[in-house]
Amino acid sequence: MHSRYTRRHLRMILAACVTLTLLAGCSNHQTNKSGTFFGAPQSVGDGTAKTYVTVDNAGNPTEVGIRMSAASLNGLPTEDAVPPQMLMLALPAQASATAFDHVMLNWNSHGHAPVELFGKPHFDMHFYMIDPAAVEKINPSNPDFTTRAANLPDPKYVPVDYVTPPGSPAENTVPAMGLHWVDRTGGLVPGKYDFKQTMINGSWDGRYTFIEPMMTRAWMLTKQSVHENIKQPQAYQRSGYFPTTYNVRYDDQANEYLISLEGMAMRQAS
Repeated sequence: MHSRYTRRHLRMILAACVTLTLLAGCSNHQTNKSGTFFGAPQSVGDGTAKTYVTVDNAGNPTEVGIRMSAASLNGLPTEDAVPPQMLMLALPAQASATAFDHVMLNWNSHGHAPVELFGKPHFDMHFYMIDPAAVEKINPSNPDFTTRAANLPDPKYVPVDYVTPPGSPAENTVPAMGLHWVDRTGGLVPGKYDFKQTMINGSWDGRYTFIEPMMTRAWMLTKQSVHENIKQPQAYQRSGYFPTTYNVRYDDQANEYLISLEGMAMRQAS
């Protein structure tokens, strides 16, 4: 009697262990965090734009970017607003491990200065590493504006080959954006440069603050693809996942333009 009870009790324990093992396996399966997650869409032209982030099984970001519907290139304003419209796009929560806080999308119907280089109608896409409140404080009416604009980051924090344009930092610092840096190897020669798409970087008050793809509407309508390496600095002012490649492509199935920063690599502040 006692033996039968013991065997039955052991079978019950073994069955419970098997059940727990299976549940543990299911639990492990459920921890897969991979996927693509989207920010709230906002209206652009006749369409919409939204941010997104793709993460791997562990929840680490592999790419971050913007999706713009094909219709967003139609019905755009033909006159620049004063000041120009700055569309703030929040990133999904799953992008918190990246270096980026939010994205600012601008439509420039007549381009912007220097018009000899960037005078064509185009989009600016600022991937910011500071929050919107900090961006709004970049204001020429502030008494310390010139001093803070001239406070350049340590050269080791600036991507290789990027320099400030001719003129003083204050002259090249755009209100509510920052000081724009250009690639000195990019052939930016007035009268010779044919602007289609390019990559700009930016700073403010000693901080490297944004990565900015720029591209003309006319070039986007050709639906060409771009895959380029992003020039890196020697060191980083903050820890997080930073992109190593820049990509533009058209998704025929979704009828959307994808502007993405990919090849995310973890960097430590130093």
